[in-house]
Amino acid sequence: MAIEVLMPRQGNTVESCILVSWKKHEGDTVAEGETLCEVETDKATFEVPAPQAGLVLRLLSKEGDDVPVLTPIAILGAPGETAVDAPRAQAAPSAASVPPRETQAPAPSPAPVGAARTGMRKRAISPRARRLAEMNGVAVAGVQGSGPGGRIIERDVRAAMTGRTAAPAKAGAGAGAPAAATAAGGAAPFTEMPVRGVRKLTAERMRASLAGTAQLSLDMSANAARLLAYRAEVKGSAPERGLSGISINDMVLFSVSRVLRSFPEMNAHFLGDRIRQWSRVNLGFAVDTPRGLLVPVIRNADSLSLKALSAETTRLAAQCRDGKINPDELSGATFTVSNLGSLGVEHFTPVLNPPEVGILGVCAIQPRPVQSGTEVSLVPHIVFSLTIDHQAVDGAPAARFLAALCDAVSQFDLLLAE
Repeated sequence: MAIEVLMPRQGNTVESCILVSWKKHEGDTVAEGETLCEVETDKATFEVPAPQAGLVLRLLSKEGDDVPVLTPIAILGAPGETAVDAPRAQAAPSAASVPPRETQAPAPSPAPVGAARTGMRKRAISPRARRLAEMNGVAVAGVQGSGPGGRIIERDVRAAMTGRTAAPAKAGAGAGAPAAATAAGGAAPFTEMPVRGVRKLTAERMRASLAGTAQLSLDMSANAARLLAYRAEVKGSAPERGLSGISINDMVLFSVSRVLRSFPEMNAHFLGDRIRQWSRVNLGFAVDTPRGLLVPVIRNADSLSLKALSAETTRLAAQCRDGKINPDELSGATFTVSNLGSLGVEHFTPVLNPPEVGILGVCAIQPRPVQSGTEVSLVPHIVFSLTIDHQAVDGAPAARFLAALCDAVSQFDLLLAE
């Protein structure tokens, strides 16, 4: 029987996917579970399998199209059937529709801003569209929704901000591949690439972060001698212990997760009219990938051993780089760490990931002169750059957190004994 294939929902926060490439074409035979196409969200890349065996009767979207989730993208059927034989597909409930557990620290809805709240509860609107409307004072009562069932999605709010009307995704209206302009002599003086996916999400979040928060940064350094000594010890340990992969970054993440227990004001979200302090530490960490910056989240990091935390960090980072990360594993952080020290960066100012109130930048380990009596020696130090939202945290408590972190790192072997 002919059926429609829907653009699957990839996680709770994904509203649409870019159809990157078709692996099958009209008239091709496909087996059940065989890959039909590859799609990209603003966070990761996924393959869409065929729900049944048969023929590809029609492709309803083109490569490059930005297609809302749960929208038909293809029609499959048996030989002799046509596309018109396919009944309207019904979206089956997915695991993504199950509310996350409390320990996963789901991102809360921001506080209302002026007229943006008008009619919002009466209209079907996605979380991202709601946040965008509230941040820009857009009244959604008159916004036309182009998502499934008339749901208002992010692009509808953006269209309302510019006085346009967003049309649903259509075949042939794709985002397109990188384009090059050709000069008179045949040379291409520049190459243009569409801003989409991870790059688009990063651009929007960075701009919104700087526009909507009061960011203040503080720097402090810690003696890294014991940190380096412990790293050398585990690196040379017996393979059966499974400790050799523990990195300096893992040890920093471990230290942050433990110190945050004593500073609940740093393990918090600023929601405009209230501050939510989390009882567990869900630690985000920045990962550089070929597609851009991703921030996976280590759930309940404060309860993991160093070995377990290292294994989880390795798993999440690998899935990010391979483009296979579950979108739900990229949300819910209560505090974030960004490490550029491995690239030799000696100082930088990390940008907050709202609604989190703090982000820690980890810089390179460098020798610094330290005086003891009349003797001066060079001691390795690691620099931490902490950015806070001054709306939620004052400078003094932030400085105390930073000092406690530096103390924990400088006595890392003692921290492990606690």
